[in-house]
Amino acid sequence: MPQRDFTLEPDDTERLANLSGPFDAHLRMIELRLGVEIANRGNVFRVTGQDADAVVRAEKFLRGTYAEAADETLDEHAIHLRLGAFVGDEPVPATSNDPAAQEVAVRVKRGTLRGRGDNQRKYLHAIATHDINFGVGPAGTGKTFLAVAMAVDALNQSRVQRVILVRPAVEAGEKLGFLPGDLTQKVDPYLRPLYDALYEMLGVEKVARLLEKNVIEIAPLAYMRGRTLNDAFVILDEAQNTSIEQMKMFLTRLGFGSTAVITGDMTQIDLPKHQKSGLKDAVEVLRGMNGVSFTFFESRDVVRHPLVARIVNAYEARDAATQT
Repeated sequence: MPQRDFTLEPDDTERLANLSGPFDAHLRMIELRLGVEIANRGNVFRVTGQDADAVVRAEKFLRGTYAEAADETLDEHAIHLRLGAFVGDEPVPATSNDPAAQEVAVRVKRGTLRGRGDNQRKYLHAIATHDINFGVGPAGTGKTFLAVAMAVDALNQSRVQRVILVRPAVEAGEKLGFLPGDLTQKVDPYLRPLYDALYEMLGVEKVARLLEKNVIEIAPLAYMRGRTLNDAFVILDEAQNTSIEQMKMFLTRLGFGSTAVITGDMTQIDLPKHQKSGLKDAVEVLRGMNGVSFTFFESRDVVRHPLVARIVNAYEARDAATQT
């Protein structure tokens, strides 16, 4: 495994603490973003990784940031901005999207959660290393559940200050009419899958307390315009039911220190027949863009009842035959 040992000069305790962050939080951010492991004793560092180029890039980033730490107080925003600029300026290594480079384990109330199968592991790794992430695939593949798990983990580790749950209020072929109650109660039926995942991760009482304190926020997609979301983990669920304008509006809400996960199933679009899905359009426009990840799930990734995978396959086969 490629490895580099180096010493950051001059030996300055304050500058080293500035670079490392509280409880080495800055080093952990650098590890996840660049796909390496960083160990140090004082100003003597060792960087290890699956890819030799990633190791060299990490050393370059640490040396440059250490030099800047002499004159500037570094916080998570500063590290985040430097990483964004650094990754944007440098060539992306061929193995940067390889989930085997660093398996992501998420600690939640019921224990440690890891991805099942290659696509789930790739999905978790992508969320940990990218600011905007798309999870596209059939029902039951864990898109929403894993996104909520990563949001809870980020909140527990204080990497974000709040979790924002967003979903377009589009009925699945039915007209429910007027729904009584305040805004949260009106939107609750559409966000029930997100609530279910939160309850499993945190427990009902803690979720209720966080909702009351607005640490977890329910935000209908139609009300997102004009906002800037800093230090937030934002999940847009059922994104296949967004319009092109809504998707563009949502993607441009992201602020500093924030992560967005967009999940959807292209085969379950409830929009009018003539209207193109914003999710489908975003995949076409943004795929290949640096800093944006796409994970495409398949029927073999379904983790529900075995019949669900067969049902998905049957509908896909019918649709393929119809198009032919």
